[in-house]
Amino acid sequence: MKVSIKSFDVEMEVKNKGIELAVRSPDGKQLGDLVITKSKLVWCKGKTKTDNGIPISWDKFIKYMEDQ
Repeated sequence: MKVSIKSFDVEMEVKNKGIELAVRSPDGKQLGDLVITKSKLVWCKGKTKTDNGIPISWDKFIKYMEDQ
């Protein structure tokens, strides 16, 4: 995977707007974006806009990861 920061509009602490990571396959194909905010993570498959992405709260994300 190739993961890069698309925009870094934050200081040291993640603010409400959050940060956006571009996720690409090793051959450079865009898989989607991951938006990380104070309250949630949003997966935007392909070129999906953030409003149409799949959100998950931090609590649910942490529980999911710990259950793995």
